Amino acid sequence: MIDQLIIEFDKGLRTIFAPARSVRQHPDGNCAETTLSESEKHHSAALMRINHSGEVCAQALYNGQALTARNPATEAALRQASQEETEHLAWCEKRIRELGGRKSLLDPVWYAGSFTLGALAGALGDKWNLGFLAETEHQVGKHIENHLSRLPAGDEKSRAILQQMKEDEARHATTALDHGGAALPAPVRIAMQLASKVMTHTTYRL
Repeated sequence: MIDQLIIEFDKGLRTIFAPARSVRQHPDGNCAETTLSESEKHHSAALMRINHSGEVCAQALYNGQALTARNPATEAALRQASQEETEHLAWCEKRIRELGGRKSLLDPVWYAGSFTLGALAGALGDKWNLGFLAETEHQVGKHIENHLSRLPAGDEKSRAILQQMKEDEARHATTALDHGGAALPAPVRIAMQLASKVMTHTTYRL
């Protein structure tokens, strides 16, 4: 367990500080860069920063859940989702740089808190572990849908990235439910929504 914790700590450092890499082609690869005003760039960069931090949280959640998962199939599903979230990190990082923005200063805080929540969810048993994954993906999908509607009309590159992320998140949620995930109680879902709102409003600025 100590060795595993050291490995997870290293993963956390890499997620927060090391450049992420994508195996798949970046979704915006075929989209031409358009002229955006400075205010539009600032707004798009802030939205992409929120999505990047969301992926940092997802990495932490899935790694924490996989650490305490009891079923090898559950752990495998979580590790697969985590790998795709790494690609999302790479896409968001690249787009933030292109827009002249920066990643959130609070990413270490988000990672630590999310990893702890993930480990607790995993310890409750696989059906709740996977249910937590599914609910997380549902809520992330709703945030992405909201951001798609708020992006500047000309920012097709950011739009292409978010659209692919939305499709991936929906697939992760379906996979979690197919593996036996249970619907979370309403108070838990509401608490997750409130925590998500705090993260998004703070990360837009920081």
